[in-house]
Amino acid sequence: MIKKDLELERKWHSLLGVLQNTIGKKPADLNSVLFLIGVQELGKGPQNFSKEEKQDLMHIAICKVLSLSGFYELEGLDESGWPHWKLVKTLPRFDLLEQEKLLKMHVIEYFENESAL
Repeated sequence: MIKKDLELERKWHSLLGVLQNTIGKKPADLNSVLFLIGVQELGKGPQNFSKEEKQDLMHIAICKVLSLSGFYELEGLDESGWPHWKLVKTLPRFDLLEQEKLLKMHVIEYFENESAL
């Protein structure tokens, strides 16, 4: 288990380095990376977002990355072009550390498979 955790952290820090080279600033944490994914998935480019919109962008990102394991499915876009997701498979009950690991694994997979990075 420890070896797996170390490998995850190695990949995570490598991803943060790639993002730093791409956007010119190293993301501070998982939430920062989720925000970037949300902006990318929204597809409207960088802009000023309200606090509520930032939360929505992070939700979009979480749904997108967890869709890689079939937890969420894209329902479609609303009239403003924002994606909406539905839960299709029950998420496992994890403590916060396990939730963070699950999200990091999926974020890494997202950038490996779906991103232009």
